[in-house]
Amino acid sequence: MRGKQFWIRLSAICGMALALQAILAEAQVIKAGPASCPAVALTYDLCPVRTAFGFDRELIDFLIEHKVPATFFMSGRWMAKHDAEVKKLLAVPFFEIGTHGEVHAHLPMHEVEDQQQEIMGPVRLLKTKYGRPATLFRPPYGEYNDQTVDAVKALGLKFILWNIESGDPDPTLAAEAIVARVQKRMKPGSVIVMHANGKGKHTREVTETLAATLLPAKGLTPMTVSDLLRCNQSTVTPAP
Repeated sequence: MRGKQFWIRLSAICGMALALQAILAEAQVIKAGPASCPAVALTYDLCPVRTAFGFDRELIDFLIEHKVPATFFMSGRWMAKHDAEVKKLLAVPFFEIGTHGEVHAHLPMHEVEDQQQEIMGPVRLLKTKYGRPATLFRPPYGEYNDQTVDAVKALGLKFILWNIESGDPDPTLAAEAIVARVQKRMKPGSVIVMHANGKGKHTREVTETLAATLLPAKGLTPMTVSDLLRCNQSTVTPAP
């Protein structure tokens, strides 16, 4: 009987340990900034494209012209085909650059060593070719497992997801529908994911509406991800 109780207790302890491990792993995955911060992060993924040019120039021109802070997550394969565009984004002082994997792989389908190689590809390229460090990582498709979280932590990167998925690559969604979707979910500290590789059919329109109308109406300001994570109500400064 005592032996049975021992194994029941051991099983319970193991279950608690696994649950705690899962909680700690999730805690390392950042989906939003502090709720006390009257700001949001506008983020744009630059995934590889096969046929199109792969760069939403109108969107970028709008952000630059109106000095809207934004964070871009670049894949290595995208960077390899868009050298001039990488330099353009790196030159904007209110833009922040993160990475998005080498070939946009489904990370949970790979062993941890392969995941590390996928993650480090664009990080190395930014450092060796452009002389810029990268500290933010976003997994392709938003997919990850415990090994992904461990790999990102071991590589000294911050694991950035989002809490608002705009749905901008969906060709069935009109700009008004995307705006309504974002508006319904938006709150202080939100991280919004969109695309700057041309797959977002209405991304510029949505961004313009957010920056010019929705954010000011809610008393929110756009920030880079890093500024948002450092932010609280007493330290917020207006967008330039």
